[in-house]
Amino acid sequence: MTTKEWTHIEYADATGREIARMAEAVRGHDPATPVPTCPGWDLAELVAHTGAVHRWAAAMVRDLAPRRYDRQAMDHGLPSRFEDYPAWLEEGAVLLVEALKEQDPDAEMWSWAGDRHARFWSRRQLHETVIHRADVELAVGAEPSIAESLVDDQSLVDEDVAADGVSELLDVLPYASWRPLLAELRGDGETISWQPGTGTGWLIRLTPDGFSYERSSAPGQSTVRTATARDVLLMAWGRRRPQDRPEDYVIEGDSTLLRWWAERSAI
Repeated sequence: MTTKEWTHIEYADATGREIARMAEAVRGHDPATPVPTCPGWDLAELVAHTGAVHRWAAAMVRDLAPRRYDRQAMDHGLPSRFEDYPAWLEEGAVLLVEALKEQDPDAEMWSWAGDRHARFWSRRQLHETVIHRADVELAVGAEPSIAESLVDDQSLVDEDVAADGVSELLDVLPYASWRPLLAELRGDGETISWQPGTGTGWLIRLTPDGFSYERSSAPGQSTVRTATARDVLLMAWGRRRPQDRPEDYVIEGDSTLLRWWAERSAI
């Protein structure tokens, strides 16, 4: 895996593919299936949320909205029958991808993070979908052995997508103001390193003003080594706890620092 430089159009196309994969993963399953990685949600709630976010983002990008639209007040056309949810997701993919591709990536518009341009939304919607597709696939793997095979499957998350998803999380974390614990992600120079076996990793540094990161293979005071960037992505987004999966995550150094970060970086 190399460090891929993504374009706005590539993000948009990848978003469409990920939504299609999510729709396929949902088909034929019980809407009441609990989603362990989204506590309190079942499959129907997860899909309804994700599809609504796609349509919400599509509307704002289409209009180059200068302000946030009220997602709860919008009619997203959610079907009454869960068996129609996959097609609804696919229809939302068309709306979203078309809206993204019609806009100049440098067009100014509202976003909740630092990049207030249309390009923010092509990247954000890709990774919104990637993580929630993983949530679906992990939820419908009823037995742990099935979930294990899903995580190991190359189709779960492409390595270039996963690597960018880790960086995107670190880029947007400082702006997730609805999570008060994020304000505690600061320190006196402590370092955390995430190192996949497929390419360059991430070195996070805590400072009195917050945190910064760089793509680096250097170890940190707390270092996690994994086989793939997919493993890092699932860990970074709180879908895997390294201490629970020593066969997939090798922790070197201060494991307490790693758990401290995980508790405060969840969004």
